[in-house]
Amino acid sequence: MSEHFPDLLRALVTDLMLILLLCTMAMPKYRAKIIYVAATAVILVANLGANYYFYRAGDYTAVFYVDLAMLLVIGIALKPLFADGIMQWCFSYITMINIYAAIVFLSYYFRAAFPDPAYGNTFLRLILFAAVILAFRRWVSKLYRQVLDYWHIYILPASALLLCFLGHFFGGDIQQMLTANDSPLLYLTLLGLSIYVAIVHSLQTLTRQYRLREQNLAVEAQREYLQLATTGMAARLQLMEAASTQNSRAAHDRRHFNRVLSGLLERGQTAEAAALLQRDDRAGPELAQVFCENPVVNAAVAHYAGLAEQAGIRTRIELDIPAELKVDALELSMVVANLLENAVHACTRLSRERQPAIRFICRNAGRLLLEMENSCGADAKLDAAGQPAARAQGRGIGSRSVAAFARKYDAELLYRIEAGSFRVRLLV
Repeated sequence: MSEHFPDLLRALVTDLMLILLLCTMAMPKYRAKIIYVAATAVILVANLGANYYFYRAGDYTAVFYVDLAMLLVIGIALKPLFADGIMQWCFSYITMINIYAAIVFLSYYFRAAFPDPAYGNTFLRLILFAAVILAFRRWVSKLYRQVLDYWHIYILPASALLLCFLGHFFGGDIQQMLTANDSPLLYLTLLGLSIYVAIVHSLQTLTRQYRLREQNLAVEAQREYLQLATTGMAARLQLMEAASTQNSRAAHDRRHFNRVLSGLLERGQTAEAAALLQRDDRAGPELAQVFCENPVVNAAVAHYAGLAEQAGIRTRIELDIPAELKVDALELSMVVANLLENAVHACTRLSRERQPAIRFICRNAGRLLLEMENSCGADAKLDAAGQPAARAQGRGIGSRSVAAFARKYDAELLYRIEAGSFRVRLLV
């Protein structure tokens, strides 16, 4: 047995490194390492036993075929131990055989550079397999997982490379085939290395371009959101200016009222003064309803709740929005205003046979969950992205503003239309 020790050592190193390479390329399903150790032990015992039989006969060609059969067994028997899909596993399996074929050739081709070629062959296989495994673990692992996601694109060149390798190994004595085809196999090894480098590099470039495009889209969305925010701010400043003008006029009228009341009291006309106060109290504006603690959001809700009441729309509003928010209160008020405005417009377009209604609920459990539901007509639709479809050119700005707010704060935004009701949920 000692005379076959170099062969058995080479087979042991090859089998162990192949299984370790496969575990590096694929995604293990179980955490218990004992499962993989037991499977490896069974494969090693079976393969070394078969190899030893042919080593004693000096039939290295049969050993090569046994190794290929062992690889087939690995591909079938070990699949349940890994979480990869069938085709992802096949791609890793083909890649593993390509690496195996290239390393077998390179170790045989350069073995003569060592004092003892038999041990030199084993040493080269150990070094080459270790280099490939280290490269996978340190530099290629994440990108290779992405390559597996696009196996349908890359499996064709990998399969073609495998067929070329096998074509140079089959057809006669394995040692004669390796010697006779040394130049083609060397070029094929370089070609295979170029193929996999190109695959990884192309995916790395595509990933970088995809991230750059996502960043550009985020910047564009932010720019659009700022533009919408500026437009909304201008509209609210106009409302504030109008309210300020109205307050100034009311203060001016109040001064005249106070002078008249003072004159009546000076002349002792208390009955007329009391009647004047009662009439002014009835004519005075009603106090605005408080819907939530946040004054900015409450102002927006109060405005559109008043519009809904004037339009005869039944409303149910229950808001738990604190005064202090993790998001900008003005931006949230714009979102609420856009949602309520769209809801009021949808209700005003309904036929007279239907009773319009708006339900606006907000719960606070560390995050705000806003749910709004309103009656809608049959023309209400969602586009392919799940956003409300604009009915005309220039419309849908409010919905885009809500979507921009959701992107900015990484919020969950969901629209649904069912049974004549339009529902929107925003978790922020």
